Amino acid sequence: MTPIVSAILLLTINLGLLWLLMAAPVGRRTITLRRTLEISPERLWGAFHPGGEEASWNPSVLSSGLEQNCGGIEIAYSHPDRHGAPIRRVFKVEENVDRFGHSYESRARVIDDTALDISFWRNFEEYRAVSAAAGGSTLTLAQTDTYRGLAVYLFRYFMIRRELSSLTAWLKSGRPKAGGMIEHPITQICLAVLSTLLLWPFFGLTAAGLTISVILTLVIVLHELGHMAAYRAFGHETVRMIFVPLLGGLAIGGRPYKSRFEVATCALMGAGMSAFLVPVVVSACDLANSRVLPVALREPALVFLLILGAFNLLNLLPMYRFDGGRVLRQIFPTRSLLVAGSFGITLLMLWVGYRIGLSPTALVAALAVFTLMSLMGFSSVKPRESLDPMHPGERLMAGLGLYAAVAIHSYGIIYACDRLFG
Repeated sequence: MTPIVSAILLLTINLGLLWLLMAAPVGRRTITLRRTLEISPERLWGAFHPGGEEASWNPSVLSSGLEQNCGGIEIAYSHPDRHGAPIRRVFKVEENVDRFGHSYESRARVIDDTALDISFWRNFEEYRAVSAAAGGSTLTLAQTDTYRGLAVYLFRYFMIRRELSSLTAWLKSGRPKAGGMIEHPITQICLAVLSTLLLWPFFGLTAAGLTISVILTLVIVLHELGHMAAYRAFGHETVRMIFVPLLGGLAIGGRPYKSRFEVATCALMGAGMSAFLVPVVVSACDLANSRVLPVALREPALVFLLILGAFNLLNLLPMYRFDGGRVLRQIFPTRSLLVAGSFGITLLMLWVGYRIGLSPTALVAALAVFTLMSLMGFSSVKPRESLDPMHPGERLMAGLGLYAAVAIHSYGIIYACDRLFG
């Protein structure tokens, strides 16, 4: 494949995956998992029921009990809300218990949440059941909801599996299974290697193509480390990175955002921290030209600079789910200012494309792709409380930071292209 065909194919696959994960109309779906355990139905129901006597076995649950005002079951989770307090949810539970037949079941809906707006749960229903089986009991856990995009659907599936695995471990050994396989460092290293190998064919199955793929994976890691550093600076006690093959990485904080300034800064710092490497790499190239450093370092450094600048500049596009779009939505309070800011960023990026020699046809095609991406109807999660607004000083800092990151990475791309292809 020619480089242009490879780039178009990779972009098409990424857009398709992004749409599938975040915007596809999946509709109303039920996730159902079952386990058969060697334990009495009564004991199992006491641990499995949301308000059961032994429901506190779950490491993610701090407490469970009746809520006095509405008669529902209130569960306090170990995950903190925006203020650092445990997230609390109130469930309206309908039970159907047949103790003589050793059959137990419940249906629950969320009627209150201290972290999310209740509209998030309007289509959600959870079904739990325990019944007698040969040598023990069979439990069933099912969650029904309306999904837009597969991301939340897959997240719920793995969370159900994790809960059942943890419950099984607790019943066998008295200790629940902690953590999950996805977040384990070894799993993330394997996903990073897999992503590198999947990207390799797009750059040519040669040593040079593998080098480019490895550099791109390294750039992704550096980008996500920037997000994670910002989360830490804002007091998130836990942060983690999840690698998504072909799409890149995802940095996850330990609690919901408190303010618009926090959202903007955490989104910006992916490209912002990488921007600090641009003058370092440019200086290394100049030193290699002056033979202060080995000349052999010059070309790999230029390739790294080009990939670093291109990846981060694309992430700063003013699109809804991209870092640039997230920053702009926090900075500009009105739609007209948001459109003007988005136009300015897009115009600067198109100029960079023109400056490095892209044809007018390619630039028009890129603009069409940007427009298509902006029209995708991505789902979003509404918090219960509005984020703290930005004051003028914070808005100025975030805006200048965004344009500085765009300018620095633009310079890095132009510098690398002039010396690699000039």
